[in-house]
This record gives sequence, structure tokens and C-alpha cells, in this order.
Amino acid sequence: MKSNKPTNAMIFKRVILLLSFITCGISLYSFNFISDQQDWQSLFNGKNLEGWIPKFHHHETGENYANTFRVIDGVIQVNYDDYDSFDQRYGHLFYEKPFSSFHLKFEYRFTDQWMKDAPDYTYRNSGVMFHSQAPETILKEQDWPISVEYQMLADAEDGNPRPTGNMCSPGTEVFFNGEMDPRHCINSSSPTIPWDQWVKAELIVYGDSLVIHKVNGEKVLEYTSPQIGGGVANGYDPAIKIDGKMLKEGYIGLQAEGQGVEFKNIYIKSLP
Repeated sequence: MKSNKPTNAMIFKRVILLLSFITCGISLYSFNFISDQQDWQSLFNGKNLEGWIPKFHHHETGENYANTFRVIDGVIQVNYDDYDSFDQRYGHLFYEKPFSSFHLKFEYRFTDQWMKDAPDYTYRNSGVMFHSQAPETILKEQDWPISVEYQMLADAEDGNPRPTGNMCSPGTEVFFNGEMDPRHCINSSSPTIPWDQWVKAELIVYGDSLVIHKVNGEKVLEYTSPQIGGGVANGYDPAIKIDGKMLKEGYIGLQAEGQGVEFKNIYIKSLP
């Protein structure tokens, strides 16, 4: 009767084959990991605001009023230490070049600073603008850039839900669930998060088609067709606000609207 027991030579061949598969798998994983790491570009060097452009309501583009945006201990701070009053100085810190299709990730947390003469809605509220008009086209007395916003909220300790990773639309409109949504802000499905907790935020944008918001790795909101339209933004150049114009690209800006906040680990990857 013929034995089915493998010989030493057969076992050796199988071991060699298995090791080859393992080695190939490790090499492929290493290649993909390294490639993925190389695809990400850091927008913040952790030392200063090189590559970023401030714009404040009531002030010219490039003026960082009262050193509002500053780098402390490796984070970008929105800091109001040098203010006497807020006076509607809505501010934005723009990265110097535009993006079209991209995956942006960053971390943020709020601080205990809040300017009490700022509007009530700004309490534990900030955001990151994208597909924004260029900072040099924002007029001195323009309050908000024409843009779409990844809105950040935190627990106001009033017992009400405050999801983060929402969408707001100064001078823009989007489609939600297949229809043009008239709301200025659309809430996400995220939980309410404590104000002093670091949050991992992600924004995935495919030009003028699909936009996805993530919070701590979970998708919380999805919408489509960002375009110019609607209200909220004031004092803009009418030549810039062309209602119905699809937003295929634009600038990314960190927001300062009276609430202290910190940003770190700001990375972006271009998408095809």
C-alpha cells in the first residue's frame, strides 16, 4: 500500500514556498505603507506659520491681528490674550495654495478662552473652511469667505446634543440626500464630545462631486455638488459670488470666530 506521508524533501519545499509567500506579503505591505506615508504632505511645520495667510474681518489680507494665530508647543493656536474686544473680527488662516480632490486630516481641541462679546453661537464652535475663494480676493469688510465649512462643535454642558464634523455653507450650497438643502448648517451623526478632548478629523473631497466628513475614524456626514450660492457671507466682491458655479477647488482655512482652539498634525493627500 502506497504511503501518503510527505517526505522530508516535500516538507522542505512547502516551507520554502510558505516563506516566499510571507516575504512577498511583507514586502507588498511595506511598499504600500511607505507609499501611503510619502503621499501625505504636512501643511504645518510645527514651528511657525510659514505657508499660511491670515485674513480678518475689518483688516487687510496678511495682517495677523493681535497675533491671534500663533504657534505654541507645536500646535497652531487661536488665542485671544491680546484682545480688548472681539468686534466681529472673524478670522481665517489660509494655506497658501488651493486643492481640488484631497483627503485632509487634522486634530483639534478647544481651549477655555471665549470672547464674551462674540455671538453666542461661537461658543465652543470653530471650523475648517475648504473650497474657499482665494484670500487675496476677500475684501477688508467681508465677514466670511465664500467657502464650505467642516464645522467643529463641543459639549456646551447644557444637556443638549452638539455633534461635530457638521457642514456649514457661507455663500455656498450643497446637495444632501440627493436634493439641494436650504439649511446653512447640516448636522452630522457624531456624538457630543467634551470641549478639551483632542479630536481626529478627516475631510475627503472629490472636486465638485462628493464630500465626506469623518470624526475619530467614523464617517459622520456625506453630501455632494458644492457650489456658490445662498447667503450668510456679507461684504464680498459681487464678481466673486457667481451663484450656481460649481466649486471644483479652493483654499483651506482654519477658523477663528471668538473661541480659542488648537490645531495639530495637519496633513493632506491629493486624490485622483
